[in-house]
Amino acid sequence: METSVDYIIVGLGLAGIAFAEELKKQDKSFLVYEDRSQTSSLVAGGMYNPVILKRFTPVWNAKEQLDLALPFYASLEEKLDTSFDQQLDIYRTFKSIEEQNNWFIASDKPLLQEFMHPELVKVETNHVVAPFQAGRVNQTGRIKVKELVSTYRDYLKTNGQLEEETFRHERIITWDTHIEYKNHTAKTIVFCEGNGLKKNPFFNKLPLNGTKGELLTIHAPDLKLDDIIKSSIFVLPLGDDLYKVGATFNWSDKTNTPTEEARQELEEKLKTVVTCDYKIVDHEAGVRPTTGDRRPLIGVHKDNRRLAVLNGLGTRGVMIAPLMAKKLYQFLENNQALDHEINIERFKQKN
Repeated sequence: METSVDYIIVGLGLAGIAFAEELKKQDKSFLVYEDRSQTSSLVAGGMYNPVILKRFTPVWNAKEQLDLALPFYASLEEKLDTSFDQQLDIYRTFKSIEEQNNWFIASDKPLLQEFMHPELVKVETNHVVAPFQAGRVNQTGRIKVKELVSTYRDYLKTNGQLEEETFRHERIITWDTHIEYKNHTAKTIVFCEGNGLKKNPFFNKLPLNGTKGELLTIHAPDLKLDDIIKSSIFVLPLGDDLYKVGATFNWSDKTNTPTEEARQELEEKLKTVVTCDYKIVDHEAGVRPTTGDRRPLIGVHKDNRRLAVLNGLGTRGVMIAPLMAKKLYQFLENNQALDHEINIERFKQKN
């Protein structure tokens, strides 16, 4: 039986969920295609953090992102009757007096004052290496992305809005007024395929690099850590004495297969962060959808405005997805111009 919707969404990671929720808010109908081929959202640490802690600089548009993202996840928790938002402070440990001084200077800047505490703090556990104490960042935490995606998938399935199969781009038929795909018609198709965009014939020339990240889950009963520690890697408490440790960055390997090399790298760095014994209980890998300029890929195909893309959210998908979904919707429905730095027209010759 043929069905008609306003939108077809391809992909159900953070981008797909954010756009689906924007459509629900605007009372638009949609159908989602998802084949579980992309894992970056599922294996991500899921942290939201407005400060780049390597250089003590603000994340791009951090306040605007957080002002939308935190209520967005709160509304999802209420709708799905499940808790996803684990609010945790981040403690950035220092290796020198110079790093302490850099923290003091940064915490006094207007864009960072709201997030960075100007006073040094002591990490409340003897098993964290912090000889020069730490700085505390607030309005931070972790979204349990794997649980969110799974629960949202079930929610869509119950509502008859999910097709669990691979989307076949070659089967799209374009008409003046709509798109036809199999037995469905839609006004627009939005591709939220993550690194799968490389196989999309309409947008595969966009410069989506893809960065592989690997993470460990460890069991460390003696660590007793209640907040996130950030040093050369992060250590994130999951509960029940379990901690997520990550992450690596590999720009050449585009597979989702965990590697011994990455495990060794993470363990070597972990030795410089914690001193207690632990056991590795899981090792995951995924390819993040990243771009060279570290900005999202938002817009429509140059020859067919009924084909849109929402991608390239990179390592900060938890924070940025709701805002980018809103901007794409306003562009498609109300002709509100996209900022040049996120619009795929900045790569006009390639899409």
